[in-house]
Amino acid sequence: MSVPVYLVDDDDAVRRALSLLLSTVGIKVTGFGDPQAFLAQLPRLDPGCLILDIRMPAISGLKLQEKLTERSIDWPTIVISGHGDIEACRRAFRNGAIDFLSKPVDEQDLIDAIHKGQDMLVRALQRHAEKAETLALLSTLTQREREVLGRIAAGFTTRQIAEGLGLSPRTVESHRAAIGAKLGSTSQAELTRIWLEGADTP
Repeated sequence: MSVPVYLVDDDDAVRRALSLLLSTVGIKVTGFGDPQAFLAQLPRLDPGCLILDIRMPAISGLKLQEKLTERSIDWPTIVISGHGDIEACRRAFRNGAIDFLSKPVDEQDLIDAIHKGQDMLVRALQRHAEKAETLALLSTLTQREREVLGRIAAGFTTRQIAEGLGLSPRTVESHRAAIGAKLGSTSQAELTRIWLEGADTP
C-alpha cells in the first residue's frame, strides 16, 4: 500500500531539498508552503505521513498538530525545527508526533522516521477497515440475534440463553444458525471476537 507524504514548511529551499532527497529513495512528497494551504486541501487528501516545520508564520507546526487533533486526524507526524527546544519537543510528542528532528535534518533519520510513520498508518488503516467490516456484518443482525450473540460471547449455553430471553432452546439454536450464516462463522471464539470488536462502538 502506497502511503503519501505531506511536507508543510514555509521555506521553499527546504521543501525542494527534502522533496528531491526523498524522491531518490522512492518517496514522493507533496509540499505546502504554509499550514493554511495544507488545511484547505485536507478534505481532498488521502491519509498520509506528515512532516511539519515547527516555526511558521500565522500557524506553527505545533498549532497545526493541535488543529488536526481537534478534527480527529491522527496521521503519523514528524516535526522538524531549526530552533528546537525541550518544551517544543514535549508539546510535539504530546500532540502525537512520532519523531522530532533538528535542522539540518539527518537524511537517514528522516527516511527512517517516514518509513516508521508509513508502517504505522498502514496498520491503522487495516484495523479501521477490519472494524468497518465487522460493524457491517453486525448491522445485518436483527435485534433478537444481537441479544443472542451477546450472550454467546458471554459464554452462556443455549439453555441459559433460552431461559434468559424466555425462548425455547430450539428457537435459540435457530437464531444461532442465522447468526452463523450472516457472520460467516459458527465458532464460539470467532463470534466472540466479532461481538467484542463491535461492542466498543456507540
